[in-house]
Amino acid sequence: MTESNAVDRPWLDSNLPIAERVELLLAAMTLEEKAGLFFQSMIAIGEDGGLAEADPVFGLPSTVDYVTERHMTHFNLFGAAPSGRGLAEWQNALQGLAASTRLGIPVTISTDPRHSFSENPGAAILAGAFSQWPETMGLAAIRDEALVEEFANIARQEYVSVGIRVALHPQIDLATEPRWARQLSTFGEDAELTARLGAAYIRGFQGNTLGGQSVATMIKHFPGGGPQKDGEDPHFAYGREQVYPGGEFELHLRPFEAAFEAGASQVMPYYGMPVGTEHEEVGFGFNKSVITGLLRGRFGFEGIVCTDWGLINDSVLMGEPFPARAWGVEALTPLERIVKVLDAGVDQFGGENTPHQLIELVRDGKITEQRLDVSARRLLREKFVLGLFENAMVDASAAEDIVGAAEFVAAGEAAQRASITVLTNDVNSEGVPALPFARGLRIYAEGIDPEVVAEFGVVASSPGEADIAVLRLQAPFETRATFFENFFHAGSLDFDPDTLEHVREIAGQVPTIVDVFLDRPAILEPIVDAAAAVVVNWGVNARALLDVLTGGAKPKGRLPFDVPRSMSAVEQNLPDVPFDTVDPLFHFGHGLSL
Repeated sequence: MTESNAVDRPWLDSNLPIAERVELLLAAMTLEEKAGLFFQSMIAIGEDGGLAEADPVFGLPSTVDYVTERHMTHFNLFGAAPSGRGLAEWQNALQGLAASTRLGIPVTISTDPRHSFSENPGAAILAGAFSQWPETMGLAAIRDEALVEEFANIARQEYVSVGIRVALHPQIDLATEPRWARQLSTFGEDAELTARLGAAYIRGFQGNTLGGQSVATMIKHFPGGGPQKDGEDPHFAYGREQVYPGGEFELHLRPFEAAFEAGASQVMPYYGMPVGTEHEEVGFGFNKSVITGLLRGRFGFEGIVCTDWGLINDSVLMGEPFPARAWGVEALTPLERIVKVLDAGVDQFGGENTPHQLIELVRDGKITEQRLDVSARRLLREKFVLGLFENAMVDASAAEDIVGAAEFVAAGEAAQRASITVLTNDVNSEGVPALPFARGLRIYAEGIDPEVVAEFGVVASSPGEADIAVLRLQAPFETRATFFENFFHAGSLDFDPDTLEHVREIAGQVPTIVDVFLDRPAILEPIVDAAAAVVVNWGVNARALLDVLTGGAKPKGRLPFDVPRSMSAVEQNLPDVPFDTVDPLFHFGHGLSL
């Protein structure tokens, strides 16, 4: 910034207290510029690595439109990351565009999780160039606060190097409903484990206090997603109800209490609407007794509250209609929904890009500009605290070295190995356990690249030619009607008969190891009955898996939830109560050593 511009922009004086800088900037803002602060939408990188044109498939305006016409300065980065250098250069171009506007307010870039080896696009973004770790559930299986903090600190360094300054995570909901589609990104079923690991996660990203090298965390989903009726997710109308038949509303708040103590900077309420509680039966983002009463009042939270994505306006996603998640207030117009969200005490609309609607409400006297100022102060303050006004640009050369650095990649792969959880390990007639098995055997494998198998043994083309078989499976889920719905693995936890018969057929020919990506607690008993050993994972590459199976590394995983014995037990489970399935096949904490 030139000296002449600094005179015109007194809030750039870093010697002033942040509160004063906020007021100086706020006083200079027009209604249109204030309104732009309230909307955080998805943003994409252009095909050439530059600023993106409009994207009709996802309904995204061009980047220039976002910044210069809509005055927006908060964006959630969408899609796979290119190289560290490429991502840094894109963010610098974006910040350059923001600097060219009248006030030069820097952009705050956020992201969903993007460090996991395996990706569910409904909840996480492809890691791309970043170091790759197990999903959050896999970190929970290791049960090591120091490791979670190390992961978060590494992710922080990679994020900061490319200009990402807000993590739309951790997800500290409790996975008390076995069918719920979003549990992979949680720390599991136990409130105390979630509280401890969630706090460690926040410390790793933010440090002891939020500052110039921090990534702000947006904890979600207050006051706890998870107790979903029939396990369905409130991204969709059939999953809009959160129910508490076991009376455990308070238990789901415990991880949030720990997160507040750790200094979490932002909060995202969930889509769901509470049914049968003291609170109004509307989605949590519209819910004044939850946001102003519980979050602001009881817990004293003074940070930013951002809605989950798409509460206000209907949209089209991938060519299919996608109604606003305005549960309980479907009859309200989009403008009326905005009024209700702001009246609830929320600061920002996630997944929306329509500042003109807010401007219209102020001009019509439905919302006061003074109400806008309350939230604008919070949103501006965090930009100052993060040092964005001083250091919006990043060093692209440094980003190239930091993103995917060898030591970060090694740490992520070590965590992948450690997170593997051994559920069963049968002993044969000679007293030899199935695991670990020796390198050099003839291996029949499904779901593993033959080139990787060849590093550990001889590739067998059929079970009959093999000494051992290794099968990789995905926990089951039901196919739903729309493309987007199928990003959310929901419905029955039973494996289909064909899969079970296939496992039995192979296991009848050769000792068989089955590895299951357990994004939900599947009904594993038929697999256990057939296989010589069963292991589960939450994001592990094939090489890391075979390294553990052959004794090259030790698995440390312990189940972060109960594994039910039957769908009947799941259906009888009270969705808000942890460890409530009758006679589980494996209990929370189960895991064998090798």
